[in-house]
Parts: sequence; C-alpha cells; structure tokens
Amino acid sequence: MVAEALGTAMLLAAVVGSGIMAERLAGDNTALALLANTIATGAALVALILSFGEISGAHLNPVVTLSLKFRDQLKWSEALGYIVAQVIGAVTGTVLANLMFSLPPIFLSRHERSGRAVILSEVIATFGLVLVISCCAKFQPRLIAFAVGAYIAAAYWFTASTSFANPAVTLGRSLSDSFTGIRPRDVPALVAAQLVGAAAATLLARWFLEEQK
Repeated sequence: MVAEALGTAMLLAAVVGSGIMAERLAGDNTALALLANTIATGAALVALILSFGEISGAHLNPVVTLSLKFRDQLKWSEALGYIVAQVIGAVTGTVLANLMFSLPPIFLSRHERSGRAVILSEVIATFGLVLVISCCAKFQPRLIAFAVGAYIAAAYWFTASTSFANPAVTLGRSLSDSFTGIRPRDVPALVAAQLVGAAAATLLARWFLEEQK
C-alpha cells in the first residue's frame, strides 16, 4: 500500500507538474503544451512501473486494482487498501505539484471536461488500458511498463478527453486549476465512464485468457 501511495503520488506530480511547466513555457501553443505533458506522463509511467512493479504490482489506478480483483487475483481487503492508498497518493501528488510551482496547495479546477465525446473517450481509453495491461501481463510481462507508457502517450492524442483512464488521477487533477485540471463537477461522470470501460475490458480479458489455457 505504501508503494501504491508513493507511486500514485509521483505519477500525479509528473502529470500535474509537467502540465504547469508546459503551459508556462509553451504560452498559447496548446498542442506543444500537450505534447510536453504527454512525454512526461508516458516516461513517468514507465519508470514508476519498473520501480514498483515487483513490490505492489504498480497498479497506480483503482480500475486496474478492481480488474485484478474481479479476475480473482486480489482479495477484497487488499483491493480496498490499494484503492485508498492510490487516492491518498493522488491528492498528495497534486498538492506537491502545486507547491513546486508556487501555487496554492489545493485550488479547484475550472476546466470543463464534459459532454458525450469526452465520456465516450474515457470509456474507450480505460477499456484499452485495462485490456493492454491484462494481455501484456499474461504474454509479455517484462514489457508491461513500456506498453502502458506507450498506450497512455498515444491515448493522450487519439481521445477527445486526453485520456485520464484512472479515477485517482481524475480526482487529483480536479484539485489544480492548471493545464491538466478537471472541474470537480465533471469527476463523477468521468469515473463512471472509466468503470464501464474497465468492466468491459475485464470481461473480454477473462475470455481471451481462458481461451489461451
């Protein structure tokens, strides 16, 4: 649980911190800011999964934890402990990112992230992430860190939402009114979409992997 909290905190520090830095340096060039944010996030994911994978599995994401629980790879007590740790880590990482850039520790975002396109994007982004993790863990476990980093980097650009695909990250990003921010009122719908995508991917992954036995 400590590894999950620390890993998620470092992930949010990378996501939010790089977003703040990118926005300041890129000025009004949103595409350049998003590219910088994408590279930092993908790189951080690879490093964190490689670092914490052997300790906790480096889920860093409640839907990944729930997917493993419903595939009977975790007990409920373990899953709930992981999720609490991830949420605490996400909030802590966002606060630290804000402080690193001389911003208030918590200032709620005003960035609207709503609408059918964004909700659909989160379903698809989370579906793909959970499916990539599930299949890669089975067939290419040594490459899972690179697969996750590459998928999230790509999903930043092929989804209208810029791919949150993580309830803890979504909550954390609502606490920073910066480039990566998410308006708090939009968080519940985004999390619901992520749960739907994760559930669909979990069912499909279970079928895929059973067929390979």
